[in-house]
Amino acid sequence: MSIDHAVFRFAGIMVLLSVALTYYVSPYFIWFTVFIGVNLIQSSFTGFCPAAMFFRLLGFKAGCAFK
Repeated sequence: MSIDHAVFRFAGIMVLLSVALTYYVSPYFIWFTVFIGVNLIQSSFTGFCPAAMFFRLLGFKAGCAFK
């Protein structure tokens, strides 16, 4: 699995988790969803993603989006 696939999978899981937390725990968890969205937008412009750096350290192979 490449870093790109790992980041996309991780982002999807985090979005679903944050929506569930917002619904079942507290409406303030919506800010977690906002943070994830802002991070995805900024990484699309800059190519910088902390999750990609983490997955690189774990030994995932480079993909096209995050090298």
